[in-house]
Amino acid sequence: MNKSRLTDRVATVRAFNRLYTGVIGILDEGPADAEYSLSEARVLFELAQQDQLHVSDLRKRLDLDAGYASRLLARLEGRGLLVRERSGTDARRQLVWLTDEGRAAFADLNDRSTRQIGGLLERFPDEDQRRLLGAMRTITALVDEREQDHTIVLRALRPGDLGWVVHRHGTLYAREYGWDERFEAIVARVVADFAEGRGNPRQAGWIAELGGERVGSVFCMPGSDDRTAKLRLLLLEPAARGRGVGKRLVRECVEFARAHGYAAMELWTVSLLDAARGIYQRAGFELVDEEPTDDFGPTVTSQTWRLEL
Repeated sequence: MNKSRLTDRVATVRAFNRLYTGVIGILDEGPADAEYSLSEARVLFELAQQDQLHVSDLRKRLDLDAGYASRLLARLEGRGLLVRERSGTDARRQLVWLTDEGRAAFADLNDRSTRQIGGLLERFPDEDQRRLLGAMRTITALVDEREQDHTIVLRALRPGDLGWVVHRHGTLYAREYGWDERFEAIVARVVADFAEGRGNPRQAGWIAELGGERVGSVFCMPGSDDRTAKLRLLLLEPAARGRGVGKRLVRECVEFARAHGYAAMELWTVSLLDAARGIYQRAGFELVDEEPTDDFGPTVTSQTWRLEL
């Protein structure tokens, strides 16, 4: 990365940090005369999630130094909010849990926090709230070092998915291969054809999700005759590559075509998409035609692949 680009990106991160810490200060710490410090509130929250917890586990969850954790728990214990006792199975370990007063204190804190966060979100219309929450999930997934949910889910289309498919095709292929707006227009026409065929039981589309975020798509659509289906718009976000998502999407599409009476399936791709071609080959598709094209930018070799069902 060149120095100018790095400088710009560092400046962006710093600007976000200043804004973010200001917002978090308002939401987490509350007014200057708040009854509990941020650390105390975090302890109450963690202990409210279960009946009891080992002190060592609590320290790990909150990343607390042993001495500081001991002083913190002592303060809360002195206020009658929690109890500490030696473990009955291991005297070297200490258990901690909230008293009834502690749970009441947490309930009050939780209610206040809910109102504060709700007030923040209500500043924005619903669509902007969705964008804000999506950005938060993205940041969490990228920077959180704890184990993430890597479960891949395939689902049917929902409102907004067709627009996402066009947008992500245009964005990713321009960035990775230099294709221009003509390719995005081709995708938009395919999506429009799919939408116009709404209600046709022999066509379907799927979205792949990873951790609740869209990371892929594929469509099964009628081909040039009643016997042939077309596999269209296979897309994988970078975060989904290498996880078997493409294989699952293609398999779902092929099985749908087979179950709905098609005798064959065809698809169009270009030779430079090595990963996609590998998925097609492993699924049984065979190359039947190819020719050069510059329909959307740099000259590439377009290919037609076919699978007998």
